[in-house]
Amino acid sequence: MVDYHAANNQSSAGGVQTYMEQENDWDRDLLLDPAWEKQQRKTFTAWCNSHLRKAGTQIENIEEDFRDGLKLMLLLEVISGERLPKPERGKMRVHKINNVNKALDFIASKGVKLVSIGAEEIVDGNAKMTLGMIWTIILRFAIQDISVEETSAKEGLLLWCQRKTAPYKNVNVQNFHISWKDGLAFNALIHRHRPDLIDYDSLRKDDPVTNLNNAFEVAEKHLDIPKMLDAEDIVGTLRPDEKAIMTYVSCFYHAFSGAQKAETAANRICKVLAVNQENEQMMEDYEKLASDLLEWIRRTIPWLENRTQEKTVNDMQAKQEDFRDYRCVHKPPKVQEKCQLEISFNTLQTKLRLSNRPAFMPSEGRMVSDINGAWHTLEGAEKGYEEWILSEIRRLERLEHLAEKFHQKAAIHESWTDGKEAMLTQKDYETSTLSEVKALLRKHEAFESDLAAHQDRVEQIAAIAQELNELDYYDSASVNARCQKICDQWDVLGALTQSRKESLERTEKQLESIDELYLEYAKRAAPFNNWMEGAMEDLQDMFIVHNIEEIQGLITAHEQFKSTLSEANKEREAIQSIQAEVQKIAQSNGIKLSGANPYTTITPESIDSKWEKAMAMVPLRDNALQEELNKQNSNDTLRAKFATQANAVGAYIQDKMEEIGRISIEMNGTLEDQLTNLKEYQTNIMSYMPEINKLEGFHQLIQEALIFDNQYTSYTMEHLRVGWEQLLTTIARTINEVENQILTRDAKGISQEQLYEYRASFNHFDKTLTGGERGTKRDHSGALMAEEFKACLISLGYDVENDKQKRSGQMVSDDFRALLISTGNSLGDSEFARIMGIVDPNGSGAVTFQAFIDFMSTETTDTDTADQVIASFKILAADKNYITAEELRRELPPDQAEYCIARMAPYAGPDAVPGALDYMSFSTALYGESDL
Repeated sequence: MVDYHAANNQSSAGGVQTYMEQENDWDRDLLLDPAWEKQQRKTFTAWCNSHLRKAGTQIENIEEDFRDGLKLMLLLEVISGERLPKPERGKMRVHKINNVNKALDFIASKGVKLVSIGAEEIVDGNAKMTLGMIWTIILRFAIQDISVEETSAKEGLLLWCQRKTAPYKNVNVQNFHISWKDGLAFNALIHRHRPDLIDYDSLRKDDPVTNLNNAFEVAEKHLDIPKMLDAEDIVGTLRPDEKAIMTYVSCFYHAFSGAQKAETAANRICKVLAVNQENEQMMEDYEKLASDLLEWIRRTIPWLENRTQEKTVNDMQAKQEDFRDYRCVHKPPKVQEKCQLEISFNTLQTKLRLSNRPAFMPSEGRMVSDINGAWHTLEGAEKGYEEWILSEIRRLERLEHLAEKFHQKAAIHESWTDGKEAMLTQKDYETSTLSEVKALLRKHEAFESDLAAHQDRVEQIAAIAQELNELDYYDSASVNARCQKICDQWDVLGALTQSRKESLERTEKQLESIDELYLEYAKRAAPFNNWMEGAMEDLQDMFIVHNIEEIQGLITAHEQFKSTLSEANKEREAIQSIQAEVQKIAQSNGIKLSGANPYTTITPESIDSKWEKAMAMVPLRDNALQEELNKQNSNDTLRAKFATQANAVGAYIQDKMEEIGRISIEMNGTLEDQLTNLKEYQTNIMSYMPEINKLEGFHQLIQEALIFDNQYTSYTMEHLRVGWEQLLTTIARTINEVENQILTRDAKGISQEQLYEYRASFNHFDKTLTGGERGTKRDHSGALMAEEFKACLISLGYDVENDKQKRSGQMVSDDFRALLISTGNSLGDSEFARIMGIVDPNGSGAVTFQAFIDFMSTETTDTDTADQVIASFKILAADKNYITAEELRRELPPDQAEYCIARMAPYAGPDAVPGALDYMSFSTALYGESDL
């Protein structure tokens, strides 16, 4: 039979009382059920006799035989191993009551609270109270000490049954009544520990009586567990008595308690191996994700750094569309991958710290810092590429405008120079009269005026060609050739003009007559004609503007031009009146004119024709300017829409960044509540995404309209994109920090009150130290400087000089913290340097809250160690210094058993046998003390 003495002596009175107050909540009225009362009578009687046999006695009737209190006191002495006060041997009622009271007092001294059970009812043979008292004794001395994974006794016993019977078909233990009716669960318990006693495969679910009797008989014969139940009672009852079943099953638990140690050891190893396997999988996932992300960045950066120039604006706009597709479609998933990579890395490092494993060091070039560096390079290339595209579009627009202007001016100039060389090289003055020569001289002077007027156009053509060359125009060769031809021709015309002038001047003295009116006409007609050509050229000139001010400037200039038309028309009429005067004088004097004006080729008809064309161009110019004004007004509306949305989004992002900063410092409630609130907060933030998309839509319209500036807002789309990504990343990191705190709390057993105390102390000292003195202004930076961290440890009562923590279990007030610091309660330099090496391994001089929690949990809680794992393997190996593959496969789940076999080195000790494996070196390698 089972010895309960050791387990009972180890139980604390407070814990027993708490447990019994929970378990004593039994329905006493149910004992009146005849079937249940019968089962309890038999089970409790058998249980009592199993112990009374050790004292050479037994009971027959449970309510009668305990009435005098003698056997009740004897039963308590047997199961507790302690001596009770000497019983009274008298036969009177008072003697019996005194004996029963001594027994009840002993039960109460073990922390058991007896509810409504008095000595008088036991002496009177009250079956209901007697059975309740025996059940209380069973709970205290047979069931209370059962604990599986820190559960209550009943839950622990049920969990033990579930684990032991899990591999067996047709067995599903969910309670202590109907789950046992078919008898298979009892047989499964026996077969699990003693497979040689039960042929489980021969049992049938539809024959419960046979199954129950088989289990009862085997238990009584081979396991020394008395038969406490009747198969017929269990099968014939709709719901067997729970207490009777628990009492009987507890006997199996104690009978097989030796096997429980091996199971506990196996569970510890399984736990350690499961953590190791999970960590290895997370490392592999991190390496793959980091490799894929770096490869994508490596492939993307050369594309962003490509500066191959295009020939047309359309070609560059196609590149801009490809870049927009990259920004909106290809990059966002990679941003998510980068964020997930950082979260996975932080979670892995936290799990490694919590499981007392070495920190994870990714492969060379795959650290989070390497990925951040590559990402920074990518964003730099991205920004440069976008700026280059926009500058190229502006350059190509400018080039197209300049090229059109060049060809227009060149065509006008070439049209003007056509025939000029032939005119300048003719020798007509050699056969002309004096008046004709003088006329030719005046004509030549008019030509010189015309030539001088065209000098500006030639210079403009050369300047435009030079600018096209500087801007790297793709067709610069043809432009240069045409410009060179014009310049060469212009030099020739200049030389010919000078030569003809000298020839005419040599004969000028011989020429006297000249038609002053023709001369005057020519002098006034030439500049007027040139003005009209310039006006027509200006009216046809292309223009590019980028804002309302520029188009309004053009409109103002055009209005000023129109205001001069009346004076120009007067000049035209005056010029035409000169020709009319010539005709009048000729007619009045009977002069027969020889032909056209000898001083100019500009006829009155050509002046009128050009004037009409110029007047027709004015309304066309009005319409073009008005259309451009409408376009710029539309662009300004787009600017205003974008600015309104951008200002709202920018303010929203700024507010949320400040808000999440406050939330991360001032979070209250349990960690689960904080995590739930943060995730709800994250969902709320993500609901703002339509506003971001709306802003992206405005930004796309602005880019399509080639708008390059916006005076209504200081925000740019790039600035807001970066701010939005930073906001999402900050929220994800804050959630990850709380999740890691939950992992730390659960793994290290830190209470919620301790976390509150750590957070309060951390926040209190999260402030700025200035001028060598501790400041009072809190900066909420989320990290403690070295002096702040040192003061925080002192405030928590951490005595580094004695290398241990002294904690009162209560929060330390702000006044007491200040007192500790002011009275010089400083930490030892060497010990504080050791602590800083733990919480700040990179030497940044700052301690994060997660590092602070990891340090405090490591100092105040116990964790699995290599020695504990070695001790567990030693239990599985039956105290041998080695273990075999067969033993591993028998005690551990298949995947973890194979994991150990694959990694354990052969055992080389003097007591080695074939197939022996070295579990000691394997255990130390799990904790980084040697290589696997």
